[in-house]
Amino acid sequence: MLATPTAAQIAQAITAAHQAAFASFPPQTAPALPADRAQDAVYAGALAACSTLGFIAIDADCLASAWSAQSARTGQFDAQAWPTQAADFGLLTSGGPQAFAPCPQQLGLYAVLPTAEWVGRMARAGVPTVQLRFKSDDAQAIAAEIAAAVAAVAGTGALLFINDHWRQAIAAGSYGVHLGQEDLDALSAAELAELRASGVRLGVSTHGYAEMVRASQAQPSYIAMGAVFPTTLKKMATVPQGLARLERYAALTRSYPQVAIGGISAAEFSQVRESGVGSIAVVRAIVNADNPEAAAADLMALMR
Repeated sequence: MLATPTAAQIAQAITAAHQAAFASFPPQTAPALPADRAQDAVYAGALAACSTLGFIAIDADCLASAWSAQSARTGQFDAQAWPTQAADFGLLTSGGPQAFAPCPQQLGLYAVLPTAEWVGRMARAGVPTVQLRFKSDDAQAIAAEIAAAVAAVAGTGALLFINDHWRQAIAAGSYGVHLGQEDLDALSAAELAELRASGVRLGVSTHGYAEMVRASQAQPSYIAMGAVFPTTLKKMATVPQGLARLERYAALTRSYPQVAIGGISAAEFSQVRESGVGSIAVVRAIVNADNPEAAAADLMALMR
C-alpha cells in the first residue's frame, strides 16, 4: 500500500508539474495555514505550490481548497490534474433559479467604447457586442449619453452593455450592464434583486479565481476575464493574467458566456481564441485605429 504523500511532497509535485506554464509569474508569499486545515495535506501542499507558482493569497487559497475537494471526490491526489470542476471551487454554474437573463454563448467581437457616437459607428459596422464606458461626474450627461447609445444601436442587431451606471441603463432600455468586481460587491441584496428583476443582462469583470467564485454567486449573464495582457487604459490591482491562466479560467467557467479582455491586439487573437472563450473585448485596437471600421472588420474575421 502506497504511503499518503506529505504536504511538502504534494507542494513539490504540483510545482514541478506546472512551473513551466507559470514561469513568468514571481513567487508569492504563502498565506498562513488555517488551523482547521492543518491536517489537510493536499490543501497545505497546494497552498504552498500555488503561491510558488505566483497566485496571490486569495487565489492560492481558492485553488488549494479546490485541489483538496478534487482529491476527496476522486479518492486520489494527482499533481497533473489542475482543478477545473466548478463544484470543487464552490462556483455556481449558469442557469440557476436566481440567474440573470441569458445572453448568447458566443458574444463575438466586443468593442468597449467611450461615447454614444462610437457605439453607433461600431454597431453600424456590424460589431455584435458593444459597451459604452462613458466617464463623467455629470448625472445628466451620463443619462443623456446612455439614452443616445441605446438609440444608436436600434435596428443594428448589436447588443449594448452599459458600464457601471445600471439604474440609468435600465431606465434607457439597454440590453445589458457591465459591472466591475467592486461595483458588484457594493450592491445590497435588494439592489441586486432589483437589477435582476429588471430583465437586464449582467456582465461582471473578474481577475482571478476568488473573484470568479464570488461573481458566480450572482449568476451573471457572462463573465469577463482579464487583464490578459498589460494594458495602459486603467490601473490594474492584479498582474496581467496571461494565456496559461486564461486557459484554466475558461475551463472552469465554461457554463457561462466568456469574455477575454485586456491588452489584446489582432496579433494575439488566435492564441486567446485557443482558450475557448466566445468573445474578445478590445478598446485601443478599434478607437486608436486609422480606420476603425476596417479594423473592426478584420477583428471580426479573426473571431470567425
